[in-house]
Amino acid sequence: MSYLRYVRVIGTMHVSPKSREEVIRTILEERPHAVAVELDRTRFIAMGQEREMTFEDALRFGRRGLINYVLAKVEEKLGEEFGMKPGEEMKAAISTARALGVPLYLIDEDINVILGKIAAAPAREKLLMALEALAVFLPIKPGEGMPDPMSEYRTMMMGFKRRYPYLYRVLVEERNEVMVRNLISIVDNLKLQGIKRPRVVAVVGLGHKQGIEHILDRAEERVATSRYFYI
Repeated sequence: MSYLRYVRVIGTMHVSPKSREEVIRTILEERPHAVAVELDRTRFIAMGQEREMTFEDALRFGRRGLINYVLAKVEEKLGEEFGMKPGEEMKAAISTARALGVPLYLIDEDINVILGKIAAAPAREKLLMALEALAVFLPIKPGEGMPDPMSEYRTMMMGFKRRYPYLYRVLVEERNEVMVRNLISIVDNLKLQGIKRPRVVAVVGLGHKQGIEHILDRAEERVATSRYFYI
């Protein structure tokens, strides 16, 4: 039996106001037994503190800190372009789940593991990533007829996969596997609590949606182990 019948996956753009609205609307409509978000404990705590990492902070953490700093600045720049701070859709999922009294789960891979994998990327991919990250900081003047960012996202992801095969594997495919294992475990544990047909809403980046749904649809129902965190 497919686990997809138990899980509603919302694919969001982390810098899109439309995604925040969709998250709130879906959770209110579904009234799920659990809400799962693409966060780990470290990022969840950092989001609550709302303290931005400075360049000096990044230097203290070495290479991993610098990588995290650059990625954060890239998202920040994109947020300015689209009128929304990164992570607002995750905050919306958290606050809506709490307002409804719905259990919240953190299902993503540990950020330190992710940063370690990024640091081990081939030199070619790291150089290309650095050059593209610098380009993001250049001023972009919005013009008429600009494509809707949500409609262009899949094209962007395919381009990323072609340019960065290693990073795509560790940032998308491997994390898909981690999040699916955790979602399966959440469903199984809800069944053990006597809920015959659990409903779980999972809020993940749009680039993860199709892959997660594909794996869930082909997973046989079973009792699974996981490393998700219940909040």
